[in-house]
Amino acid sequence: MNKVLPIALLLLLGACESAYYGAWEKVGVYKRDILRDRVEEAMASQEDAKEEFRTTLERFEAVAGKQDGALKSAYEDLQSAYDDADARASDVSSRIAAVEDVSGDLFDEWSREIGEISNPKLRASSNRQLQSSKKAYAGLLKAMRQAEARMQPVLTAFKDQVLFLKHNLNAQAIASLRGELSGIENDVARLIADMEEAIGRSQAFLKELENSGGAA
Repeated sequence: MNKVLPIALLLLLGACESAYYGAWEKVGVYKRDILRDRVEEAMASQEDAKEEFRTTLERFEAVAGKQDGALKSAYEDLQSAYDDADARASDVSSRIAAVEDVSGDLFDEWSREIGEISNPKLRASSNRQLQSSKKAYAGLLKAMRQAEARMQPVLTAFKDQVLFLKHNLNAQAIASLRGELSGIENDVARLIADMEEAIGRSQAFLKELENSGGAA
């Protein structure tokens, strides 16, 4: 395999990132501002996903309460509900990745600029702020990733029931859904709790970022 291509690609991506940040800095928007915006967007995405999974569960519960008739329409409703939840989950993952991208760049720049401060007291103070922000961010990212991971088993359970209903438009499929519903309800409850934890961590991190000032 040609090793030059991956290296060239990394250099290109680095140049693209520098150009991206440089363009924003020209209009007074810095990495700190971008990170704040992306955390807010991730938080909003998690709120949307939390409500989507709750709604999807309600639609599954409604189908589980149906009798044998109209199973085709029940399948179509559950397929639509699953697709909506899956799309929300994908958006959450994208938002978290976007937060990670800029946070690493911000903290690297902040650390590098601390080394340029000649006054020991100012340098120590800025370093304490950096460490505090990094600690808050670590808690935030852990909570976000935990909630993200919790979505996948729920989506898998939803998909299993959708496909089984598709293949068996009969009373057996509804009975299967009823039998699995309790476990799915528990998983969704834990997911919602993890989402709320991540949202709370996001709010705390935004306050920490505001109080510390951060680096440009």
